[in-house]
Formats: sequence, C-alpha cells, structure tokens
Amino acid sequence: MEERFFESFIHCFFIAFGVIVGGSIIGSIGAFATGDAPLTSIVRTANNLRIWAIVAAIGGTFDAIENFQRGLLDGSTIDLLKQVLLILSAMGGVKMATILIEWLIQEEIT
Repeated sequence: MEERFFESFIHCFFIAFGVIVGGSIIGSIGAFATGDAPLTSIVRTANNLRIWAIVAAIGGTFDAIENFQRGLLDGSTIDLLKQVLLILSAMGGVKMATILIEWLIQEEIT
C-alpha cells in the first residue's frame, strides 16, 4: 500500500478523536452558559457525536460510497479494503476519545 494511505489512516483516527473531544468540551461551555450541568452535557454530546465524527473523518459519505462501488462493481478490492480500514481507524478514534472522556468525567457513556 502506498504512503498516502497511511497518512490518511492516521488523519482519520485523529480527526474523529478531535471531533468527539473538541465538540464535547465546546458543547459543555454552551451548557454551562445556559445553566445546565456541563459534565452531563459532555457525556451527552460525546454520545451524540459518534457517527458524525466517523463521517467527518472519512471525508463525507459520497466518497465512501464511490469507493465501495468501485470495490464491488469494478473488482478493485484494494479500494474496498482501504475504505474499510479508514472507517475502522475513525471508529478507533471515536472509541479512544470516549474512553478518555469517561476517564476524565468518571461517568459512563451509554
């Protein structure tokens, strides 16, 4: 596999990680400003941002669908494998961010 793929793999992980951590913390500032509990808001926001972090990390859904189509219909299995690995990388970033938030907040994200 080429070097650009490994760069994209690492970028997907950290973009998903950043969306969860950054979105949760910034969202809690808004909750604090309106009088809600900020720690509960961090947990709730992290839970709601999971799928959006994955979509943001892989660059939107249309590229992913195009790569799946190319992999399935054109017989380019390497493109299909690369796309699956990028999605798994983004899912790993989301999981790592939720574990970090759970560790810092000491609440379980359900």
